[in-house]
Amino acid sequence: MIDRNQVKKATYQYFVLVIVGTFLCWASQPARAQQNIPGLVDAHIHYSHDAWEHTPPLKAISLLREAGLIKAFVSSSSDQGTQKLYALDPELIVPVLRPYRKRGELGSWMYDETVPGMLKDLLGSNYYAGIGEFHAFGDDIDLPVLREVIDLAFEYRIFLHAHSDSEAVENIFSYNPEAVVLWAHSGFENSGEVDRMLSLYPNLWADLAFRFEHEKDGKVTDEWRRLFVKYPDRFLLGTDTYTPERWYYIIENADSARVWLRDLPIEIAHNIAWKNAEELLESLKK
Repeated sequence: MIDRNQVKKATYQYFVLVIVGTFLCWASQPARAQQNIPGLVDAHIHYSHDAWEHTPPLKAISLLREAGLIKAFVSSSSDQGTQKLYALDPELIVPVLRPYRKRGELGSWMYDETVPGMLKDLLGSNYYAGIGEFHAFGDDIDLPVLREVIDLAFEYRIFLHAHSDSEAVENIFSYNPEAVVLWAHSGFENSGEVDRMLSLYPNLWADLAFRFEHEKDGKVTDEWRRLFVKYPDRFLLGTDTYTPERWYYIIENADSARVWLRDLPIEIAHNIAWKNAEELLESLKK
């Protein structure tokens, strides 16, 4: 005859073992598997004239919020686009001043002697956290216009968002060792070169816009994991909406980032997700 009390007791013990085993298995997982990363900062957004025609300001703000962004560093050609978004949501938008009046000036702006005056007028009228993203390579930094831009950033205690190779970044710091640089796309340099540059310049941050080598199938690659561990306070996320259509990648990019960030220790993941961007902004106030 079956003893029902014994059956109940065995069943109870079985479920206790399952629950305890599940908990122990969960608890033994690396900290990275238990984290949640809701808010992000995207440090590389453009909202130029063709973008606001394609995606009106209210829709643009909605997309940024839908992506779960707590801040977005926005620059535009002309600066009108940035101001349109900042006026709508100053808590979300971090204005960055681009030295381009319109598209097509990527290779010519550094020869335009009216650019520093334009920037100074805008810096005197509006709030900006940085100047850029601008394109400059190699010894472009020796040009008078570039040097005036570096001087303006230092005068106003803001960062330079430089789409540059290593040589140009080195030349920025050679000209002014106290400059603060956010390196767009991490210079599209390999991980070894990024390592070298970050080791040399404590005022250099690197964004990951349009970089894909750091993750594969939702996991962080070994070489970039070493970089993130070695420099946990120097990397920022970015999308780079360099064409109007790229605005619809903001949500996808944010969702993708949350996946690979979960493969990192909690503190490092949160640093890259948002804390490093906040620290960059805070450093400018010191």
